[in-house]
Amino acid sequence: MKKVLVLHYSQSGQLTEILDRVCGTLVGEGVVLFHYRIRPEPAFPFPWAAKEFFDTFPETHLQEPCALDLGDDALLHQRYDLIILGYQVWFLTPAIPVNSFLMHPVAKELFRETPVVTLVACRNMWLMAQEKLKARLEAVKAVHVGHIALVDRHINHISVITIAHWMFSGKKSRYLGIFPKPGVDEKDIEDSARFGTPIRRALLGPSFQGLQNELLALGAVRIRAVLMVIDKRGNAIFSKWAPFIKARGPKGSRARSAWVPVFRCYLNAAIWLLSPVAMVVFVLLWPFTAGRLKRDKAYYSTVRPFAPHE
Repeated sequence: MKKVLVLHYSQSGQLTEILDRVCGTLVGEGVVLFHYRIRPEPAFPFPWAAKEFFDTFPETHLQEPCALDLGDDALLHQRYDLIILGYQVWFLTPAIPVNSFLMHPVAKELFRETPVVTLVACRNMWLMAQEKLKARLEAVKAVHVGHIALVDRHINHISVITIAHWMFSGKKSRYLGIFPKPGVDEKDIEDSARFGTPIRRALLGPSFQGLQNELLALGAVRIRAVLMVIDKRGNAIFSKWAPFIKARGPKGSRARSAWVPVFRCYLNAAIWLLSPVAMVVFVLLWPFTAGRLKRDKAYYSTVRPFAPHE
């Protein structure tokens, strides 16, 4: 009997629904599933208050762990034939609870030499977050065998508006009655069940070799080159802002509270003003960068080990 642990953190429930779809075709004769939801202590709010969300930025991007409520759950002290790790992206970085779990001592034994399939559900940019997650998986000696990324397929600026509506109202509805629903499209969620079949086949087979290629053939990863460039540049900029705001003091302090709105204004300006300029530059430079971008897309589609030099 093959044992599979489904480990994740979800605020809205969207990621939970996707994992349930995938696992619906994974489970069956010879396979038993165990589910564990990561629980930060205290819990992060949903819906968010905008002020609190943006004040979470420094600790998120700097990957500082939070406290977790692990309880006495025996699920964390067993060996598994496969772990499916689902996560969200906050500020181009894996959400704090997932990072915190991977940095917790319990993860070293849980993940050691265990095959792992990662699954991210987010707005549209996940590449740099996945690189950070790869580094965490390497640190706990996990064996990364597969990756699935489901994103909001609407254009960048539309998805910014709809995700903000969802995050700050808690309603996955059409903003003003004219915008599309936020998040991963319902059809993409329903169709995610197809990914369970190759995972099950690899789990019951001799090895997981070739699993990622099978997942890619099913459309598990789609990468837009322009978003790849924006993701990288955004991380470089965030790496300046995060320590600067963190140095102003702890959450709620007067100096820090004065700078968080400044960062929020900068982020809005970057999205609405600088991002279109970056897209124009991207198009102009395409003839000179197409080869490198093609290589980068091929790399980010794989589960090759974290490579900071690439």
